[in-house]
Amino acid sequence: MSIFNNKVVAITGGSDGIGKALVEYFIQQGAKVATCARNHDKLYDLQIRHSDALLHTITCDISKESDCKRFIESTIKNLGGIDILINNAGISMRGLFNDTDTEVIKKLMDLNFFGALYCTKYALPSILERKGTIVGVSSIAGYRGLPGRTGYSASKFALQGWLEALRTELLDSGVNVMWVCPGFTSSNIRNAALNATGESQGESPLDESKLMSAEECAVHIVKAIEKRKRTLVLTGTGKQTVFLNRFFPAWADKLVHKYYFKDGKLIK
Repeated sequence: MSIFNNKVVAITGGSDGIGKALVEYFIQQGAKVATCARNHDKLYDLQIRHSDALLHTITCDISKESDCKRFIESTIKNLGGIDILINNAGISMRGLFNDTDTEVIKKLMDLNFFGALYCTKYALPSILERKGTIVGVSSIAGYRGLPGRTGYSASKFALQGWLEALRTELLDSGVNVMWVCPGFTSSNIRNAALNATGESQGESPLDESKLMSAEECAVHIVKAIEKRKRTLVLTGTGKQTVFLNRFFPAWADKLVHKYYFKDGKLIK
């Protein structure tokens, strides 16, 4: 029997990509799952597909504190508490800082950082009581600033710094706090990424077929939760980037620039 059997797992952004894969994997493990997203139709389809599972879904925008509170409170009311909170919902961007509206960066901070903060704040009493787990789905951009993604990098650096501080505060509580960095994973995040004016770019600059699948990524995340790890960095490119940036930062600057630019133009 899985250790997640009858555990309550709350996952933000469960209608697509890694979030959806996590929802489906935890259901297979016998967990009681709650998830939220902005797209009602996708949540409805998820509910129908798993009609025989204990799945609670709610439409909300986690950039709004009131929506986060509603998601957490409804999860506790319907499922009895929260053992694991996975702050997965997020959005990316693509645009040079000089061309980008500041409102775009604010949107990224509101969703990627404050959304996780709000959900964790309201879930923490239940997680403390159950000595559970808090997870932040971050990015290599939380270790290494990426050109064309200044706001995204800022939000992920903030997320990881906050989670590290929170982990240290809770070391004696029995609660595990961890952050995971999937690296380049096939998902909808690049298609939904905002451009310099705040519109969805509607396309991915990468060949999604060559990236790690969301399902494989979800398996790695669940195993890391089971082992109560501190951090998880996935893909060889991701691990290499973190290593180079830590020990050879000036070299990393040049390599990252070469990867993202061609003839002075942002290509990825």
